[in-house]
Parts: sequence; structure tokens; C-alpha cells
Amino acid sequence: MGNPRRIETHRAIWRRKPSLRAVYQDYFDRIKGSVVPGPVLEIGGGSGNLHEQLPHTISCDIQWTRWLDVVADAHALPFRDGAFANVVMLDVFHHLSEPLRFLHEASRVLRPGGRLIMIEPNVSLVSWLAFRLFHEEPVDIYDDPFDLEARKHQSPYDSNQAIPFLVFIRGIERLRTLVPALRILSVERFGLWAYPLSGGFQRWSLLPLALVRPILTLENHLAAWLGPIAGFRLMAVAEHR
Repeated sequence: MGNPRRIETHRAIWRRKPSLRAVYQDYFDRIKGSVVPGPVLEIGGGSGNLHEQLPHTISCDIQWTRWLDVVADAHALPFRDGAFANVVMLDVFHHLSEPLRFLHEASRVLRPGGRLIMIEPNVSLVSWLAFRLFHEEPVDIYDDPFDLEARKHQSPYDSNQAIPFLVFIRGIERLRTLVPALRILSVERFGLWAYPLSGGFQRWSLLPLALVRPILTLENHLAAWLGPIAGFRLMAVAEHR
């Protein structure tokens, strides 16, 4: 999700960095492994990368690109109740101006037993420091993502990388109370070294392609212990009751 010029820049970097594509393939595989049978809606699909992995997905974003099926605001989706078995998103939730409003909307378009699946930035001791020093997007851990009134006039191109952490980790009990239609199945914090070493969508990379798979394998073994302390990524899976 984001500015079309930024999307084009990201796609150019994507094509030039095989190690980045390999790291994201792990994210795509995690999402694909969590979907249930039935139609899939992708939120914030402007870059087209996840859509290529789930080719029968309906992909939407707030601004048109040639990889989209629908232009729509994630806070007011133009679909009937229960239209989808899955709503998936990658690096989108932390851009939404009204996260709580979106979660109600996602639950509306999901059928009973359907899943909301997202992978987002995670705030840990290590990632917070790295994001603050090296990432262009802000990390405000004092934000209140549940305050609808204060968030109404924010730009859709604003972001706060702390929002997924504030909703699914620090605010999970509030989430369960405020969005009772969604049952949280899992919240996993992972992504220890491969992602930061890849440089993300910066032009540099310290990660040779040959090392991606061994590092990811090691990370997966250690994520349960080190994810809360050093994880750069958060994956949340919720089910519509």
C-alpha cells in the first residue's frame, strides 16, 4: 500500500535483489500455509508480489496499479458480508489510519471460519533500535491505535510500524473486547537476521542468496525464544467466529 512512485521504486529494487525475494518467499509461504479453502481478498496489493503467489486472489489497494483487481479503501470494502474465506495482507496494517475500523470491516467480509492473516513489522528491543536508526517509517510505541476519533483525519500514506505490536501484543485484550467477531488463533514474532541483513527495500544488502535458507532455518528454530527480544516480524492469524 502506498504512493505509486514508491511502489515502482520498490519493484525495481525487488527485481535487483534475489536475497530480498527469497526472504519474502518465506513470508508468502507462511501466508499460503495459513489460508483456508475459499476465495481470498488481498488488502494493499499495489506492489503485486503476493498476488503472484496467490493468483486467484482478488487484490485491492487505495490507488490503482496494473496488478490490482479493485481500487478500494480498506476501511470501507465494496464487498458483501461473508464474501471471502480469507483476508490477507503483507506490510499494510501499519499504514492503516483506523486499524480498529479495518478489523471490523475485515470481519464483516469474512465468512464464519474465515481467516484474517497478516505479516507486519514487529517491535522488539533490537528491531525498535534498527527501525529508529535506519528505517524511513516512524515507530511510535505511545500511539493508541484503538482511538478512532483521534485517527479520523490521518493520511492513508502515514504509517507507524508499532501499530501491529500495539494491537496484537500489547493491546490484545482490548482487541478481544472491541472486535469480538475475530478470534485470535496465533501471534508469532520471528525474523531475526535474514530480513535486516537483506536491507529490506533499501538498495544495499549484506545477505548472499546462498545464506538465506540456512539462516531462515536457524531463525525458525530460535524464534520462540528470541522473537520477542529480537524479532523484526509479526504474523497474526485471526478467525471469524
